[in-house]
Amino acid sequence: MIKIGIIGGSGLEDPKILKEQRNIEVETAFGNPSSALMVGKIKGIEIVILSRHGKKHTLMPTNVPFQANIQALKDAGCTHILATTACGSLREEIKPGEFVFIDQFIDRTTKRRSTFYEKDKVCHIPMAEPFCPNLRKLLYEQAKKLGYSCHEKGTVVTIEGPRFSTRAESFMFRQWGGDVINMSTVPEVVLAREAGLHYAAIAMPTDYDCWKTGEKPVDAQMVMETFKKNVEKVQTLIIEVIPKIKEYDDCPCTKDIKTSVLL
Repeated sequence: MIKIGIIGGSGLEDPKILKEQRNIEVETAFGNPSSALMVGKIKGIEIVILSRHGKKHTLMPTNVPFQANIQALKDAGCTHILATTACGSLREEIKPGEFVFIDQFIDRTTKRRSTFYEKDKVCHIPMAEPFCPNLRKLLYEQAKKLGYSCHEKGTVVTIEGPRFSTRAESFMFRQWGGDVINMSTVPEVVLAREAGLHYAAIAMPTDYDCWKTGEKPVDAQMVMETFKKNVEKVQTLIIEVIPKIKEYDDCPCTKDIKTSVLL
């Protein structure tokens, strides 16, 4: 049975989009998740919404309990995860307010617990294709049907945060091939793959980081203002996509973990 986890924050907890809504407090083997689980239905499909940074955005990126978050969604019976993430654009052609359905990441985090297998067993999970290709395709096709400006793929650089990049770092990430930059995708996507879940991210550029001369360097207010403008669009995209989601027999998301754990 399909059950969709949604990881995000402001705007996605709107009771107008979630029917039969109720909150459930949970605890996992890895501690408490960032927030209570908000469960309900969208177009008859069971949904579980989790606020990555807490209900009031009190958790800085390093302190997000990524293991507990993914485990909580897994324990709740989720089969797929749609994650939303604000990000900075590292490319002229990726404009604030557009969507990017990222297909690769560059990990620049340093302090996060990035595996469920920390003792007794070792997991070498493949990451050649980190995001579910089927979910990404579905999201992109639906976004185009809705008339949204969007990009079918892109490489996200995930930094530790909570500070933003220096201009030198921003230039370096561009040279490395980064397309957008955020503080949340890693290790979330890695843990989702270890949990055998289909995971895709809707990246929403809010700014040009600080590489682009002539543009105001990114600050927190800029991020929140642009993100709020996009809330209705991402709500609509998620509502339209959810009834079309299904299981995929040819997908690495559920298969990779079966051969990755060394006993």
